[in-house]
Amino acid sequence: MKHLNIRVSGKVQGVFFRASAKAQADELGVKGFACNEGNGEVYIEAEGKEDKLQLFLNWCAHGPNRARVEHIKVDESTPRNFTCFEVRR
Repeated sequence: MKHLNIRVSGKVQGVFFRASAKAQADELGVKGFACNEGNGEVYIEAEGKEDKLQLFLNWCAHGPNRARVEHIKVDESTPRNFTCFEVRR
């Protein structure tokens, strides 16, 4: 299992990015969470199998229809053994 910390910037708040990320993660079996940051970014922690995480990252690179992703930053981290994917406030 692999754990990624993902920061997505651009027009990513107010466009259902977190809810769409959850739907995508659930479909892929990726666990973790997504939350809005005060600086306008969406912060995501995601863990799962490497191939599923790559598909999830590919989705994050453009997000839902109304989003305009300008930059994505990914760091690997220690797995935290999440049991689901949740949207955090």
